[in-house]
Amino acid sequence: MENMEKVQKFNGVIENVKSELRKDVVGQEDIVENVIIAIIAGGNVLLEGVPGVGKTRLVRSLGKVLSLPFSRIQFTPDLMPSDVTGTVVMQKDEKGNMKSVFRGGPIFANLILADEINRATPKTQSAMLEVMQEHKVTVSNNTYKLDEPFFVLATENPIEQDGTYPLPEAQMDRFMFKLIMKFPADSELVDIVKMTQITMDETAQAVIDGPTILEMRALAATVPVIDEVLSYAIRLVSNTHPELEKCSVAQKYIKYGASPRAAQALITCAKVRALMHGNYNVSYEDIDALAHAVLRHRIKINYNAVNDRLGVDEVVDLLIKETKKASK
Repeated sequence: MENMEKVQKFNGVIENVKSELRKDVVGQEDIVENVIIAIIAGGNVLLEGVPGVGKTRLVRSLGKVLSLPFSRIQFTPDLMPSDVTGTVVMQKDEKGNMKSVFRGGPIFANLILADEINRATPKTQSAMLEVMQEHKVTVSNNTYKLDEPFFVLATENPIEQDGTYPLPEAQMDRFMFKLIMKFPADSELVDIVKMTQITMDETAQAVIDGPTILEMRALAATVPVIDEVLSYAIRLVSNTHPELEKCSVAQKYIKYGASPRAAQALITCAKVRALMHGNYNVSYEDIDALAHAVLRHRIKINYNAVNDRLGVDEVVDLLIKETKKASK
């Protein structure tokens, strides 16, 4: 009874967040839900989509709804790592003596919008690795912790567009989810045009704050996962590895598989999703619903998949199907 009361309270907060976001974001319901899941789970999100589909607007609205210190970093080819993390400068103290002082960069906020992250050079992209994984910054042998909750939502344009750099595999693995924002339907496009004729500013209001997010994260961590569901999630990730020779789909279509972080992300986020859907236990449905977002950027498909005109999401569909069949 006590657990169900917590679940209902959890759902009430989530509905308030979604309701406010709808004031600024038209459609994209799955994207909004998955971003909320990642924030509560403590992970980072990579949003991919062509320019103009609302990636930046979604993040700006989140900054208002979550009532968190917000920072936007516009990634460009000439952006240096110190422009992101900060640098040590020399300045005079009260006695006139020179001393070194660290000036934190825009990364020192709770909610970071890394806009068009794939337009920066690999050197600058790599500066984000420690920040995204360990929530700290090391400059001149000194380490600075970032305040919690900390969340990076990066946007990127499709890699085939001019002036972009592929993200290193190590950095891609630091993103809990990769989400694809599709072009809106005609009816949604009408609503978008009408909305922006009134104002281009975000109108969403704050409904939760940092401590509330941390409380929700702690509650999600207590959600139980039965052994059968846990084993299914582990097998699904393991089946992405062709060298293990466990899965015919992987052997035929995958060049390399997902890291252990994929299994961690699946379970952690499935607990949050279970609560969001009114359950205090993780189901197979929760795992399947999150598999594409967790795996699509962590596996590399091979030429066989390309020749058979299969994208990474279609390969994940086949992985789920084979894993389920083997589980019966």
